[in-house]
Order: sequence, then C-alpha cells, then structure tokens
Amino acid sequence: MSFELFSNLVGAFFTLCIFSFLYKDNPFYQMAEQLLVGISLGYGLVLTYTRVFVPFLYQPMILKQQWILIIPSIMGIFYILRFNRKLSWLSRYPIAFSMMGVGASVPLSMHTFILVQMRQAMVPLESVNLALIFIGTIAVLLYFFFSKAHTGVYGKFVDVGKWYMMIGFGASFGLTVMARISLLIGRIQFLVNDVFGALK
Repeated sequence: MSFELFSNLVGAFFTLCIFSFLYKDNPFYQMAEQLLVGISLGYGLVLTYTRVFVPFLYQPMILKQQWILIIPSIMGIFYILRFNRKLSWLSRYPIAFSMMGVGASVPLSMHTFILVQMRQAMVPLESVNLALIFIGTIAVLLYFFFSKAHTGVYGKFVDVGKWYMMIGFGASFGLTVMARISLLIGRIQFLVNDVFGALK
C-alpha cells in the first residue's frame, strides 16, 4: 500500500466520522472533532514559533542585539498570565494597548465604511440601478429611525427598506450556503475519485 493511498484512506475515515454527525452525536464524530482541534492547535503553535517568534523576536533581539524588543515580548508574556489567578491583572496592560490601536483605527473605519459609501450614494441618478441604490439607502436608513412611527406613507416607504434588507440578508445567506455546498462537493469528489477510485 502506497503512502498516498494510506493518507487518502485516513482522510476518508475522518470525513465519514464527521459526516456521521448527520445521524446523531457519536464517539467517532467527537474523536474526529477533538483531533481536528488538537492538530490545528499544534500546527498553529509550530507555525507561530517559526513564522513569528524566530524572525521577529529571536533573530532581531539575540543576533542583532535589538534589545528594545524585550518590551513587546514582556507585554506578550503578560497575555499568558491571564491563566494565573494571582497575576491575571497584568494581562490588562497589553489589552489596554490593543484598545489604543482600536481607537486609532476608528477614523479609518469611519472613512471606509461610512464616508466612502455616502460618497458612492451621492451620484447623479443617471440609470435605474443608481436610482434603486439611492432609494434603498434612504429606505434602510429610515427603517432604523425609531423616533417616528412607521405608519401611513412613511411606514410603506420604510417597508421598502425592510425588503431591501431581507434581500441583502438572503443573498448573504445564499452565498454562505453555496460555499458550504462547494465544500461538501469537494469532500464527496475526494471520497469517490481519490479513495474509491484508487481501491478499484
């Protein structure tokens, strides 16, 4: 038996273990789930060590004597102290520095997610698509304006915004389902072509 066939059989076994959850929760599914989490964590630790710790901390600090990097390394160690009851309060310092970064990113987020979209909506209504975008933008914004009752003509216009949101959420959900179906098709193709085809 070749190594490729053996690895395909192992992959098929764990694929069927995961699919067994469709019947009910069982030991085979739990074993595959826990193996996936454990292997992913181990791989992530090794990847972090080789791709982050060695090139960005060990080599600059030990080989190039850039001792200023000891400050962020200590802050990183403070994160790990979260699991110690007596020293867990030290983990608040790196979290506070992270929050400073979040605060600095607020203007950029405002520009990206609000101002740019407002600019895109403020265009001459030269086509049906642009008119639909404009109407949808106004209707959805008014839907979240709760100071006025959604009754009468105003309520009907707000209902248009509700339809816009439902269509948008439905399209997002449909894309998510299609992504999951493509993963399922890939697994079935693996079982049929790579495993059963090799066993013939």
